[in-house]
Amino acid sequence: MQFPNIDPIALQLGPVIIRWYALAYVAGIVLGFYYVNWLDRLQAARHNAATYFSEKARDDLILYAVLGIVLGGRIGYILFYNLPYYFDHPTDVLKVWQGGMSFHGGLLGIFVAYYLYAKRYGLQWLRLMDFFACAAPMGLFLGRVANFINGELYGRATTSPLGMVFPNSDGLPRHPSQLYEAGLEGAVLFIVLWLVATRTRAFDKVGVLGGVFMAGYGISRFIIEFFRQPDAQLGFVLGPLSMGQLLCVPMVLIGIWLVLTAKPVARA
Repeated sequence: MQFPNIDPIALQLGPVIIRWYALAYVAGIVLGFYYVNWLDRLQAARHNAATYFSEKARDDLILYAVLGIVLGGRIGYILFYNLPYYFDHPTDVLKVWQGGMSFHGGLLGIFVAYYLYAKRYGLQWLRLMDFFACAAPMGLFLGRVANFINGELYGRATTSPLGMVFPNSDGLPRHPSQLYEAGLEGAVLFIVLWLVATRTRAFDKVGVLGGVFMAGYGISRFIIEFFRQPDAQLGFVLGPLSMGQLLCVPMVLIGIWLVLTAKPVARA
């Protein structure tokens, strides 16, 4: 297959450059905000109750998401994937426009940011994470498509008809693993969570949707990592396993535990 070679710059106005990668983050967060609010209204109507988020709390949803995703994603990449480099080049820590974001770091960042958010507004953190879990695959889908447009995080060399020659690579046909991730971690996981959230009573138990997301993402990413080229500075870290796969193992275990130990929502 021919790589489409889409310009990673979506718009340039003089010195101002807007990249598809940045737009993917913005679109994912905004769409997630509206989807969470739709789910909130749906659950309120189902139980003939008030919405979970007050107007004041709703206004800060995006702010906390941006802080958690961006700071957590950057710090996670530095710690998990390239710490020696940033020890030697500390000023590059701030150069986020050059890439270098970690999903697992962003997830931990969201956990911390929304823990503070929950404390501020008197909300139950784990229930808050159920709402976030339903929206997260939207951002994952857009982010992986942006990775594909950038020609980064490509897959391993292959003789499959799906192989593509990515720019700035070694010229070998490689799996478009970014699209595999967009499909499985993004589109498929979103549909699964939408069905569970709207066709079952999962929202009536705290932690079920968060657990489904954690386990679903962990399993999806673990599988796709067999097609994705490991990070050059790390390679394989434990036999045939990559760092991404190792980080997915606790996600799956925690996700299963959340589903099995979920307790009914306390309603006034």
